Amino acid sequence: MSFVNLVLGWKRIPTVCLIIIGAVLGTNSLQGAERVFRAGAYAMEITPPKYPISVNGGMRDHFATGAHDPLHARCLVLDDGTTKIALVACDSCMILRPVHDSAREQATKLTGIPGSNILVSATHTHSAPSSANVFQSDADPDYMIFLAERIAAGIAKAHEQLEPAQIGWEVGENPDQVFNRRWKLKPGVTNTDPFDRKTDVVQMNPGNGNLNKDVPAGPIDPKVTVLSVQAIDGRPIAAYANYSLHYVGGVSGDLVSADYYGVFADLLTQKIGATQVTPPFVGIMSNGTSGDINNVNYSLAKLPSRGEFEQIRLVAESVSQTAADAYAKIEYQKWVPLGVAERELQLGVRKPDANEIVRAEKLVADAKAAGKDQLSTLQEIYARESLKLQDYPERVPVRLQAIRIGELGITAIPCEVFVEIGLELKAMSPFPTTLNVSLANGYNGYLPTAQQHSWGGYETWRARSSYLETTAAEKITANLLPMLLELSGSK
Repeated sequence: MSFVNLVLGWKRIPTVCLIIIGAVLGTNSLQGAERVFRAGAYAMEITPPKYPISVNGGMRDHFATGAHDPLHARCLVLDDGTTKIALVACDSCMILRPVHDSAREQATKLTGIPGSNILVSATHTHSAPSSANVFQSDADPDYMIFLAERIAAGIAKAHEQLEPAQIGWEVGENPDQVFNRRWKLKPGVTNTDPFDRKTDVVQMNPGNGNLNKDVPAGPIDPKVTVLSVQAIDGRPIAAYANYSLHYVGGVSGDLVSADYYGVFADLLTQKIGATQVTPPFVGIMSNGTSGDINNVNYSLAKLPSRGEFEQIRLVAESVSQTAADAYAKIEYQKWVPLGVAERELQLGVRKPDANEIVRAEKLVADAKAAGKDQLSTLQEIYARESLKLQDYPERVPVRLQAIRIGELGITAIPCEVFVEIGLELKAMSPFPTTLNVSLANGYNGYLPTAQQHSWGGYETWRARSSYLETTAAEKITANLLPMLLELSGSK
């Protein structure tokens, strides 16, 4: 079975259920020897080697002809003497499961790190090459092969640079750059969805002058968590940050860009005085639970005018300062235990019924008969999505991962996770500090709560970007919490 075939179809993905529990080290580990913690980091460039190339992030396909700034897979490898883990954040919108599987397999061959101990996530920049089949943009097969190889090579480089290290973490807070983008409509007002149902009582990105919007439909998570590793002499090695912001945007349509994630990494490096260290310091920003969060304040009467890439710089400056302030407060430990748990669920797919298929076929056929190069209306675009979803299996594999780094817990979910879910995981976690990484180890679309599903809105509309059963969030949370408990030793 070729890798390209894996990329192009769900039917070729194995659907067996796996449970893997990584080692959790106790205080008596490595008996008779001094415990040494090691860390290494590397930023591997993943800017596409050729253009034009399809770009993910919109409902219509468009192509980039060059790069505004480089894209990276930012890699951090940790080793407690018994267990090794790799944390990787890629400047990509979303990455299909087969790419993750290939990257894991290659990285394991290069480093010996078990695949289950590797967490690879997408930042969710909307200006990166297509790495998933969503709406009218299809994953570029050549780039998928390139991406998997580069992720693995980046992990190998970070592994080569392992050195004795100290580790710590701190949490800052920045409520100024995150806003819930889903707004409830005023009582009695409903919107029509792409399937001609006038039942939506929530609207995504309602606009600043929309008189029908009422209040935000959910909370925010302002926390900026920073995990830092330094050499024993205090030289910065890497910082892995986490913030629940979807992306910023405001970029040129024909150029790839890392969005604010790349600028954040550069600014954090400057702010902590790590521009001249060798090996180079690696700043990393991962995406938290931001499925319903963006950087637009719809409470304002009017938004300020911004030039291309200007808002990205402003957000990166603000968030990197929060991260730098948290970084300055970190208390380091010379050794902490590492542990990993991984579990694969089988979750149901919301598929169209026979009548919906008939409607979808007519809409798409009529659009083609009209000579449309790309579908343009929401009804047409979602009709095509319905036809694509009819080929999905009834249930799909969803990989969940939990990681322990001392008293820090990490969850990894292959979805665009709503913020309420992340807040619940943090509140119920047995660890004093927990961060959640979305778009990790695969891509299974949006993950709203059951309540948010009932309210409707873009993130709930059935498509390859939102297809899991409406109870998926509850099932995912119900599995992640025992995994965290297992790792913490609280079970």
